[in-house]
Amino acid sequence: MNPALKLLLIVLIAFEISLIPNLTINLVLIIVCLGYLIWKQSRQLKKVLTFSLIALLPALGIFFSQLYYGANGLYMGTVLFTRLYAYVYLGLSFSLTTPMIRLAQALEQNAHVPSKFVYGVLAAINLVPRFQQELQVIRASGNMRGQVLHPWGPTIYFKALVVALGWSNHLARAMESQGFVEDQPRTFATPIRVTKRDWITLVGALVLVQLVLFLAPA
Repeated sequence: MNPALKLLLIVLIAFEISLIPNLTINLVLIIVCLGYLIWKQSRQLKKVLTFSLIALLPALGIFFSQLYYGANGLYMGTVLFTRLYAYVYLGLSFSLTTPMIRLAQALEQNAHVPSKFVYGVLAAINLVPRFQQELQVIRASGNMRGQVLHPWGPTIYFKALVVALGWSNHLARAMESQGFVEDQPRTFATPIRVTKRDWITLVGALVLVQLVLFLAPA
């Protein structure tokens, strides 16, 4: 599915279930998303389990808060518990199955997001590993001088920020040397098209969600 339309679908479904308390649709979304993840990304089930465990504590907090202090506590607590996991699995269904570069290309070509924003986000994402490596170098150099730089201290991040500013200048020059000019028409090495199948999938998924919301028991 076209990444931009997939993102739109996820956002619309998440927005709708946030407005309508319905246990059935939450459970259906959890089951469908888990099935989709097993089908598409069976090698990353460990990551799915990790995020599931991370979400367990806030989900239980919401459940017990609603159970003891909310109206219709047990039902609403269960709805909010499953809603949180529906959000988690919707997000994982998108992030684990959609390459970031294809999403950026689709947003630029199909959603007409400004190129400078798209390439800026891509640059930031691709610099994350280098940023982590630079933090290790800065801490190591500090240890060699007898200066302990703790992760919670501002000094290490200030030093990393100075390095990142230098990277941004190098990146801007590199893009200009490759012919990037803001607000100018561009051609694309990898065209991302929106097909009829993409629209059918989008509309069909939204229709199915409405049917579950309004016809299945809450």
